[in-house]
Order: sequence, then structure tokens, then C-alpha cells
Amino acid sequence: MTIRWHCIAFDSFPPLILYDVLRLRSEVFVVEQNCVFQDIDRQDLDAYHLLGYSEGGELVAYARLFPAGKSYDEASIGRVIVAQPYRNFGLGRDLMRQALLHSDALFGPQPNKIGAQQHLEGFYNGFGYEQCGPMYVEDGIPHIPMRRA
Repeated sequence: MTIRWHCIAFDSFPPLILYDVLRLRSEVFVVEQNCVFQDIDRQDLDAYHLLGYSEGGELVAYARLFPAGKSYDEASIGRVIVAQPYRNFGLGRDLMRQALLHSDALFGPQPNKIGAQQHLEGFYNGFGYEQCGPMYVEDGIPHIPMRRA
């Protein structure tokens, strides 16, 4: 599967791409996870947005990238998504590799902190993240803070 990756700042979003991002995030985080929460949280304005497109031009993978000092003291990656039909093909791992590469390119190599859904701890361990604090519940879903040195 060939994915085309693009990383853009919020103020560079054409309306149709912004629509695709919000649609995908709503499909996964609100509908699929049955979670009512404020997805449009003003943090998009300070983020770089990593977009993964299928050969057919569909947005199938996405993540937000933040410099140090925006979400955490460290650089951060959030809203990590792979569209449901594209899961179980390794695309989540490709997305995280791309997110870390783009984060390093944008902000320089440095520690990275995330708030991970607890059931994905093993996935993020595979990228060098380790739990760095107690479990907490966010929007009804158990999360853990994780840090990558």
C-alpha cells in the first residue's frame, strides 16, 4: 500500500482538506469510540498536521504534531488515527514513524510526550515510549502519559 505523506501548518489548510481531517477525526474518536468530547479544541491552530493519503486520494491516516511548550514541556504527537478499513496493514506503525521523522525535522531531535489510550501502551512502547505517570481518564477512556527520550 502506497501512502503519500504531507505535513502542513493549520493556516495552510485548504477547506476540503480541513473537512477531511475533521470528518476522519469524528468518525474515529466520536462515532467509533462512542465518545462525546470537544474535538475542535483550539490546539489545531498551534499544530502541524500530518496527512496520509491513499493512492485514490482518500485521507486514511492523520496525526497532530506540536512543538515543546504547546501540549507538554516536550514536543508531542496527538490525534493519531488510521481509518478503520486501513487498519491491520501496518499503517499505524508507518504513521508513527512519519510523525516522529516530521517532528524531528520541524522541532529538532528531542524528547516527545504523548497522552496514549492505555490499551495502546504496547504499540507506543515499540517506538521507545515509556509510561511516565499514573493512568487517568480522559473523555471516559483510560489514558497514560508516555515519554520517549
